[in-house]
Amino acid sequence: MSRLQGHGATILGVSRDSIDSHHRFREKYGLPFALASDPDNTVAKDYGAFGKKMMYGKEVTGAIRSTFLIDPQGRIERVWSPVKVDGHVDQILAALDGTAPSASGEKPIQ
Repeated sequence: MSRLQGHGATILGVSRDSIDSHHRFREKYGLPFALASDPDNTVAKDYGAFGKKMMYGKEVTGAIRSTFLIDPQGRIERVWSPVKVDGHVDQILAALDGTAPSASGEKPIQ
């Protein structure tokens, strides 16, 4: 979070967990950003962040960890899906700074 401050970004986590579960999770880990509840996966499906994926060598249907960079006009500028944790913050910072080439794991906007 400290690395993202000063870049004008708003961070929002979305999952199907309940609001109460989100509250406990934020408290436990001291998260300084909002978490939104999407119990029916409506938002995840609309963003393409729910669907078939591989887990432990088996195909399953579920949430696909994804990051969306949305501009001030509400347009999606970049998508990383599935998210690879190592180096991901660097990719986001480069995109916010306007210095990022297309990166591994990044999907084209359609």
